[in-house]
Formats: sequence, structure tokens, C-alpha cells
Amino acid sequence: MDKRLRTVDLARLAGVSTQQIRNYEDAGVLPDVPRTGSGYRVFGDEHRRALLTYRALAQGYGGAVAQSVMRAVRAGDEPGALAAVDAAHAAAHEQRRALAATREALAALASAAASRGTADDLRIGEVARLVGVRTSALRVWEAAGLLTLRRQHGTSYRLFGPDDVRDARIIHTLRASHYLFGQIAPVLTDLRASGDSEALKAALDARTRTLGARTRQMLRGASALTEYLDGPVIEQG
Repeated sequence: MDKRLRTVDLARLAGVSTQQIRNYEDAGVLPDVPRTGSGYRVFGDEHRRALLTYRALAQGYGGAVAQSVMRAVRAGDEPGALAAVDAAHAAAHEQRRALAATREALAALASAAASRGTADDLRIGEVARLVGVRTSALRVWEAAGLLTLRRQHGTSYRLFGPDDVRDARIIHTLRASHYLFGQIAPVLTDLRASGDSEALKAALDARTRTLGARTRQMLRGASALTEYLDGPVIEQG
């Protein structure tokens, strides 16, 4: 028979507050919790295991995915729980692909830098075709302060020099890798100040390390989920 646990006992075992235990119950993370005749919650080993599994999942997958997984398990929908895990791993894989694509683009930019020379200024439509974006995207990037363009005297047409085209390529590549404007701006600032791409390389390296650490946490969470789904080990007498 499972040892009966109070709310405070379960909270201490997991290293959380008693209010957090109530929040987990309300969120559907825990199995149904029986009550005593006077209304006190009575927890057992199944609740302890569910709580620890959820917290292991949340470390790698985030709270929203972890809740989705545990709710599915509680509802008896193991395929749904596993599908949520698979989707999270697929998203992480896509992030790795995006990082790889960014590195490739960076290498291409480096190899093309020597051939930039003193090319004539280009108009916005020409740059849009060259970079592979819409002209509206270039205008948004300019409005956000990522591009600082000169204007043609008398017409106010935007003029893109070689460095502006380089910056547009980098912005396009980083946006495809889900970088926010606030993350891109310092990369461009450093690139313009130093004349090289070390800031961009550093950003990619940092993101790769972060993604690697998260993947390891995801694997730990998946291992905890497997153990939970397999059920407790029953010792043979």
C-alpha cells in the first residue's frame, strides 16, 4: 500500500511550495487526488512519481509542453503524450538545421566579401531580388533600425551600397533562423565596427551551446517519462 502523503510532504519531496502543488493539481499534471472526509488532500507514490516526471519534462521541454504531456497521460492517451514529445524534438531539429544554414550563409558571405569591390549602388528592387526577399521586408528592416540607407538626391530613392547588401543578407539569414530584431542589431553593430563577422560567429556558437544543453535536458525528461509510463518496479517476494 502506498504511503499516504500530505500536501506539505509532497511539496518537500519535490522542493516546491504547497501552493505549487495545488497549481499542479489544477493544471491536470497530477492524477486525481482523493480527499479525506474533512477535505484534506491525500497523495501517494503515484502523485510523487507524476510530479517528478513533470518537473523533469519541464526542464527540457518547457512548462506548456510538459503539462500537455502529463494531461495526455492522465487521460490515458499515451500516443498523444508521445506525439507532443516528438513535436518538441522535431522543433529542436529544425533549430539545428537553421543554425547550420546560418553558418553556411556566413561562410558564403565571407567568401563573397573579397569580390564586393566598389560595386555601384543598387535600388531596393534590385536588392530584394538579390537577397530573395520582398521590398516590404527591406523597408521593415530599415524602419527597425537594422539598415541605415542613403537616399538618392532629388528622388529620395533608397540606395544600397555593398555593405548594405551584406547586412541585408545577414538579416535575412538570421530572421530565417528565428532571431529577433533585438538580437540581430548588436551583431550588425559589431560587424560594422570591426569589419568582420566575429559577433555573428559568437552568436551562433552561443545558440549552439544553449540548444545542446536543452537537448540533454529533453533527453533526461524523456527518460523520466519512459520510467513513469512503465510504472513502478514491483519487487518479487
